[in-house]
Amino acid sequence: MKNLSKTELLGFMFLLVTFVNSLYFGFTDEMLFNEHYAQEDGLVENETALMLLGVSLLCIYHLFRGWKYKKILWKTGTVIFAVLFFFAAGEEISWGQRIFGITSGDFFVENNAQGETNLHNLVVGDTKINKLIFSQLLMVVMVTYLLIVPLLYRKTRWVKNLADTFAVPIVAWKHTIAFIACTILVSIIPADRKWEVYELAFGILFFLIFLAPFNRHIFEKKENGAPE
Repeated sequence: MKNLSKTELLGFMFLLVTFVNSLYFGFTDEMLFNEHYAQEDGLVENETALMLLGVSLLCIYHLFRGWKYKKILWKTGTVIFAVLFFFAAGEEISWGQRIFGITSGDFFVENNAQGETNLHNLVVGDTKINKLIFSQLLMVVMVTYLLIVPLLYRKTRWVKNLADTFAVPIVAWKHTIAFIACTILVSIIPADRKWEVYELAFGILFFLIFLAPFNRHIFEKKENGAPE
Protein backbone atom coordinates (compact mmCIF):
# COMPACT_ATOMS: atom_id res chain seq x y z
CA MET A 1 0.00 0.00 0.00
CA LYS A 2 3.00 2.31 0.41
CA ASN A 3 3.23 2.88 -3.37
CA LEU A 4 -0.41 3.95 -3.71
CA SER A 5 -1.31 7.55 -4.42
CA LYS A 6 -3.71 9.28 -2.05
CA THR A 7 -6.56 8.91 -4.55
CA GLU A 8 -5.87 5.19 -4.94
CA LEU A 9 -5.71 4.73 -1.20
CA LEU A 10 -9.07 6.47 -0.81
CA GLY A 11 -10.50 4.24 -3.54
CA PHE A 12 -9.38 1.05 -1.83
CA MET A 13 -10.62 2.37 1.51
CA PHE A 14 -14.01 3.06 -0.10
CA LEU A 15 -14.06 -0.52 -1.39
CA LEU A 16 -13.20 -1.83 2.08
CA VAL A 17 -15.89 0.26 3.79
CA THR A 18 -18.42 -0.86 1.18
CA PHE A 19 -17.84 -4.50 2.04
CA VAL A 20 -17.73 -3.94 5.78
CA ASN A 21 -21.17 -2.31 5.53
CA SER A 22 -22.48 -4.89 3.06
CA LEU A 23 -21.40 -7.86 5.16
CA TYR A 24 -22.80 -6.32 8.33
CA PHE A 25 -26.21 -5.43 6.86
CA GLY A 26 -26.36 -8.59 4.76
CA PHE A 27 -25.90 -10.87 7.76
CA THR A 28 -27.75 -8.88 10.42
CA ASP A 29 -30.73 -7.35 8.59
CA GLU A 30 -31.57 -8.73 5.16
CA MET A 31 -34.71 -6.62 4.92
CA LEU A 32 -32.76 -3.42 5.46
CA PHE A 33 -30.13 -4.60 2.97
CA ASN A 34 -32.66 -5.46 0.25
CA GLU A 35 -35.20 -2.69 0.75
CA HIS A 36 -32.97 0.27 1.63
CA TYR A 37 -29.22 -0.26 1.30
CA ALA A 38 -29.21 -2.06 -2.10
CA GLN A 39 -32.68 -1.16 -3.39
CA GLU A 40 -33.45 0.49 -6.72
CA ASP A 41 -32.18 4.09 -6.52
CA GLY A 42 -30.68 3.24 -3.14
CA LEU A 43 -27.24 4.12 -1.82
CA VAL A 44 -25.38 1.30 -3.53
CA GLU A 45 -26.94 1.84 -6.96
CA ASN A 46 -26.32 5.59 -6.89
CA GLU A 47 -22.71 5.06 -5.80
CA THR A 48 -22.26 2.63 -8.69
CA ALA A 49 -23.55 5.19 -11.18
CA LEU A 50 -21.21 7.84 -9.74
CA MET A 51 -18.19 5.54 -9.98
CA LEU A 52 -18.99 4.64 -13.60
CA LEU A 53 -19.44 8.32 -14.43
CA GLY A 54 -16.13 8.96 -12.68
CA VAL A 55 -14.39 6.51 -15.03
CA SER A 56 -15.93 8.27 -18.02
CA LEU A 57 -14.76 11.66 -16.77
CA LEU A 58 -11.30 10.24 -16.08
CA CYS A 59 -11.15 9.06 -19.70
CA ILE A 60 -12.12 12.53 -20.89
CA TYR A 61 -9.39 14.00 -18.69
CA HIS A 62 -6.83 11.63 -20.23
CA LEU A 63 -8.10 12.55 -23.70
CA PHE A 64 -7.67 16.29 -23.22
CA ARG A 65 -4.35 15.85 -21.45
CA GLY A 66 -2.88 13.74 -24.23
CA TRP A 67 -4.64 15.26 -27.25
CA LYS A 68 -1.53 16.99 -28.62
CA TYR A 69 0.74 14.03 -28.04
CA LYS A 70 -1.22 10.92 -28.89
CA LYS A 71 -2.09 9.18 -32.15
CA ILE A 72 -5.58 8.74 -33.58
CA LEU A 73 -5.97 5.11 -32.45
CA TRP A 74 -5.12 6.06 -28.87
CA LYS A 75 -7.70 8.83 -29.01
CA THR A 76 -10.24 6.46 -30.54
CA GLY A 77 -9.81 3.93 -27.75
CA THR A 78 -10.07 6.60 -25.08
CA VAL A 79 -13.25 8.04 -26.60
CA ILE A 80 -14.81 4.57 -26.80
CA PHE A 81 -14.11 3.94 -23.12
CA ALA A 82 -15.51 7.35 -22.15
CA VAL A 83 -18.74 6.66 -24.07
CA LEU A 84 -19.08 3.08 -22.75
CA PHE A 85 -18.76 4.08 -19.10
CA PHE A 86 -21.06 7.08 -19.55
CA PHE A 87 -23.62 4.73 -21.08
CA ALA A 88 -23.19 2.28 -18.20
CA ALA A 89 -23.69 5.08 -15.65
CA GLY A 90 -26.86 6.23 -17.40
CA GLU A 91 -28.23 2.70 -17.61
CA GLU A 92 -27.57 2.15 -13.91
CA ILE A 93 -30.01 4.90 -12.93
CA SER A 94 -32.32 4.48 -15.95
CA TRP A 95 -31.01 7.78 -17.32
CA GLY A 96 -32.34 9.70 -14.32
CA GLN A 97 -35.91 8.67 -15.03
CA ARG A 98 -36.90 8.17 -11.40
CA ILE A 99 -34.78 11.08 -10.20
CA PHE A 100 -36.57 13.53 -12.51
CA GLY A 101 -39.94 11.78 -12.49
CA ILE A 102 -39.92 10.98 -16.21
CA THR A 103 -42.54 8.52 -17.44
CA SER A 104 -41.39 5.67 -19.69
CA GLY A 105 -42.61 5.56 -23.29
CA ASP A 106 -44.95 2.83 -24.51
CA PHE A 107 -42.11 0.75 -25.95
CA PHE A 108 -40.30 0.50 -22.61
CA VAL A 109 -43.51 -0.05 -20.66
CA GLU A 110 -44.32 -3.03 -22.86
CA ASN A 111 -40.85 -4.47 -23.40
CA ASN A 112 -38.90 -3.60 -20.26
CA ALA A 113 -39.04 -6.03 -17.32
CA GLN A 114 -39.32 -3.11 -14.89
CA GLY A 115 -41.11 -0.66 -17.17
CA GLU A 116 -38.06 1.62 -17.11
CA THR A 117 -36.22 3.60 -19.75
CA ASN A 118 -33.11 1.47 -20.13
CA LEU A 119 -31.78 -1.27 -22.37
CA HIS A 120 -30.44 -3.76 -19.85
CA ASN A 121 -33.90 -4.69 -18.55
CA LEU A 122 -35.44 -5.22 -21.99
CA VAL A 123 -37.17 -8.53 -22.66
CA VAL A 124 -37.01 -10.06 -26.15
CA GLY A 125 -39.44 -12.95 -26.36
CA ASP A 126 -38.82 -14.85 -23.17
CA THR A 127 -35.19 -13.73 -22.88
CA LYS A 128 -34.08 -10.96 -20.54
CA ILE A 129 -31.29 -8.90 -22.10
CA ASN A 130 -29.94 -8.25 -18.61
CA LYS A 131 -29.46 -11.96 -17.96
CA LEU A 132 -28.08 -12.82 -21.41
CA ILE A 133 -25.75 -9.91 -22.11
CA PHE A 134 -25.31 -7.81 -19.00
CA SER A 135 -24.82 -10.79 -16.69
CA GLN A 136 -23.51 -13.87 -18.51
CA LEU A 137 -21.63 -12.31 -21.44
CA LEU A 138 -20.36 -9.36 -19.41
CA MET A 139 -19.04 -11.69 -16.71
CA VAL A 140 -17.03 -13.62 -19.32
CA VAL A 141 -15.61 -10.33 -20.62
CA MET A 142 -14.75 -9.16 -17.10
CA VAL A 143 -13.01 -12.38 -16.12
CA THR A 144 -11.05 -12.32 -19.39
CA TYR A 145 -10.03 -8.69 -18.89
CA LEU A 146 -9.21 -8.97 -15.19
CA LEU A 147 -7.48 -12.37 -15.15
CA ILE A 148 -6.35 -13.43 -18.63
CA VAL A 149 -5.41 -10.20 -20.41
CA PRO A 150 -2.89 -9.12 -17.70
CA LEU A 151 -1.01 -12.40 -18.25
CA LEU A 152 -1.08 -12.07 -22.04
CA TYR A 153 0.06 -8.46 -21.83
CA ARG A 154 3.14 -9.47 -19.87
CA LYS A 155 3.96 -12.45 -22.08
CA THR A 156 2.85 -11.58 -25.62
CA ARG A 157 4.28 -8.67 -27.59
CA TRP A 158 1.33 -8.17 -29.97
CA VAL A 159 -1.15 -8.04 -27.06
CA LYS A 160 1.01 -5.42 -25.35
CA ASN A 161 1.29 -3.33 -28.52
CA LEU A 162 -2.46 -3.59 -29.22
CA ALA A 163 -3.42 -2.57 -25.69
CA ASP A 164 -1.00 0.36 -25.61
CA THR A 165 -2.04 1.54 -29.08
CA PHE A 166 -5.74 1.71 -28.16
CA ALA A 167 -5.15 3.04 -24.63
CA VAL A 168 -6.46 -0.10 -22.92
CA PRO A 169 -5.55 0.08 -19.21
CA ILE A 170 -4.06 -3.20 -18.03
CA VAL A 171 -4.97 -4.55 -14.62
CA ALA A 172 -2.24 -4.55 -11.98
CA TRP A 173 -2.09 -7.54 -9.64
CA LYS A 174 -3.49 -5.44 -6.78
CA HIS A 175 -6.67 -5.00 -8.85
CA THR A 176 -6.84 -8.73 -9.65
CA ILE A 177 -6.47 -9.63 -5.98
CA ALA A 178 -9.17 -7.12 -5.05
CA PHE A 179 -11.51 -8.57 -7.72
CA ILE A 180 -11.05 -12.11 -6.40
CA ALA A 181 -11.57 -10.96 -2.81
CA CYS A 182 -14.74 -9.07 -3.78
CA THR A 183 -16.11 -12.11 -5.60
CA ILE A 184 -15.60 -14.31 -2.56
CA LEU A 185 -17.10 -11.78 -0.16
CA VAL A 186 -20.18 -11.15 -2.32
CA SER A 187 -20.79 -14.88 -2.67
CA ILE A 188 -21.17 -15.33 1.10
CA ILE A 189 -23.64 -12.47 1.63
CA PRO A 190 -27.08 -14.09 2.19
CA ALA A 191 -29.19 -11.09 1.10
CA ASP A 192 -30.95 -11.35 -2.28
CA ARG A 193 -29.70 -8.05 -3.71
CA LYS A 194 -26.03 -8.71 -2.99
CA TRP A 195 -25.17 -8.45 -6.70
CA GLU A 196 -25.85 -4.72 -6.54
CA VAL A 197 -22.81 -4.57 -4.24
CA TYR A 198 -20.82 -6.57 -6.80
CA GLU A 199 -21.67 -3.95 -9.44
CA LEU A 200 -20.47 -1.21 -7.10
CA ALA A 201 -17.24 -3.14 -6.53
CA PHE A 202 -16.73 -3.30 -10.30
CA GLY A 203 -17.32 0.45 -10.53
CA ILE A 204 -14.73 1.19 -7.86
CA LEU A 205 -12.21 -1.25 -9.31
CA PHE A 206 -12.53 0.14 -12.82
CA PHE A 207 -11.99 3.65 -11.53
CA LEU A 208 -8.83 2.45 -9.79
CA ILE A 209 -7.67 0.60 -12.92
CA PHE A 210 -8.14 3.64 -15.17
CA LEU A 211 -6.52 5.83 -12.53
CA ALA A 212 -3.33 3.81 -12.22
CA PRO A 213 -3.09 0.82 -14.57
CA PHE A 214 -0.11 -1.50 -14.87
CA ASN A 215 0.74 0.21 -18.19
CA ARG A 216 0.31 3.69 -16.80
CA HIS A 217 2.82 4.99 -19.35
CA ILE A 218 -0.03 5.06 -21.92
CA PHE A 219 -1.33 8.17 -20.17
CA GLU A 220 1.99 10.03 -20.18
CA LYS A 221 2.48 13.05 -22.43
CA LYS A 222 4.49 11.24 -25.08
CA GLU A 223 3.67 10.61 -28.72
CA ASN A 224 4.91 7.03 -28.52
CA GLY A 225 3.42 6.36 -25.10
CA ALA A 226 6.83 5.75 -23.51
CA PRO A 227 7.36 6.76 -19.89
CA GLU A 228 8.60 10.27 -19.26
